[in-house]
Amino acid sequence: MKRSFFLKTGLACLFVINYGVSATAQTKPLSEAMAATVMDIWQDSLNLDPANPKPVKWAYDQGVILEGIEAIWKRTKSDTYFKYLQKSMDFFVTEDGGISRYKQTDYNIDNVKNGRTLLSLYKITGQKKYFKAATLLWDQLKRQPRTQEGGFWHKKIYPHQMWLDGLYMGEPFYAEYAALIKKNKAYNDIANQFIYMEKNARDYKTGLLYHGWDESKQERWANKTTGVSPNFWGRAMGWYGMALVDVLEYFPEHHPKRKVLLNILDRLSIAIGQYQDKNSGLWYDILDQPERAGNYKEASASCMFVYTISKAVRKGYLDHKYFSIAKHGFQGIQKEFIEDGAKPGQVNLKGTVSVSGLGGKPYRDGSYAYYISEKVITNDPKGVGAFILAASEMEIASKDL
Repeated sequence: MKRSFFLKTGLACLFVINYGVSATAQTKPLSEAMAATVMDIWQDSLNLDPANPKPVKWAYDQGVILEGIEAIWKRTKSDTYFKYLQKSMDFFVTEDGGISRYKQTDYNIDNVKNGRTLLSLYKITGQKKYFKAATLLWDQLKRQPRTQEGGFWHKKIYPHQMWLDGLYMGEPFYAEYAALIKKNKAYNDIANQFIYMEKNARDYKTGLLYHGWDESKQERWANKTTGVSPNFWGRAMGWYGMALVDVLEYFPEHHPKRKVLLNILDRLSIAIGQYQDKNSGLWYDILDQPERAGNYKEASASCMFVYTISKAVRKGYLDHKYFSIAKHGFQGIQKEFIEDGAKPGQVNLKGTVSVSGLGGKPYRDGSYAYYISEKVITNDPKGVGAFILAASEMEIASKDL
């Protein structure tokens, strides 16, 4: 049975919501209810799939969760959240600033993602080991293989390819580290990554961006004329949107390419709005084919779009008229994807596709049939992290309602 109620934190009314969970989550904001689930099922934040134990990896999935946890910590200043961040990274960071289970020469841009948490820990604690560890990731970016025009390859094992995902994995860290060491020359390069990706992957009829682009046009999934992959995958565009708003936070106010990034964000946001399901407020796994058999409303992309739009409006990157997209989306997320967790005060996030990629072994051809074949699960870390970020933004916004 659905209920309407006010979420409260202290005496401040945060948001009026309608969703299908019981009142057990009523005593805390949804971001904190989701964090309570995270810190219960991943108590050491080491094994991302407790039901299927595998060797612990230095993994970007964890970084998405930790950015969500950090957003709550910044708002609440609760030591519980900070200790979780630090414990999670201290598993990997050695006392001399190394990163265990990380191999720079893989040139996997996914591995750069967690650098933002390292920078936060350095800024807060002053401990040099975190800065030294982050510098290893900065050094990776300096050596990362590139396309002919200068775009970062997604991975060494995926030569000549840029994926939308990679912009989120690399550019926010790149911008934050450059701001910290005052490396102003880096910002041209940072902006160009978005410019190249839009130029090579954007479909001008829909405004949507294809998941990947192969400069060589040799991949089986690549269009032999344009090099793009066949479909518009929701989470890939979600990564790209989150990357833009996170980079703009550190991008110099008077840099000549800042306006270019804002224009890219505006075009992206128009497309996000056009492909939002008008009834539910959500987005489909394959964005432009909602009626096709097998397609479904997907949680992580929906959360990422809500985060992108709500943060962009809050920071003044987008006109306030766009906020209705985020508001409608967040209402849909609560109704469709949020359920009671295993314990009082916890919630679960349903409906996240576990993974989608291009190439590799077994080969992923980027077809519609491939995307809808991937498993959809509850409490996937990428979806959970994106939900915490989106909920945090909407809880901030609700204070002004």
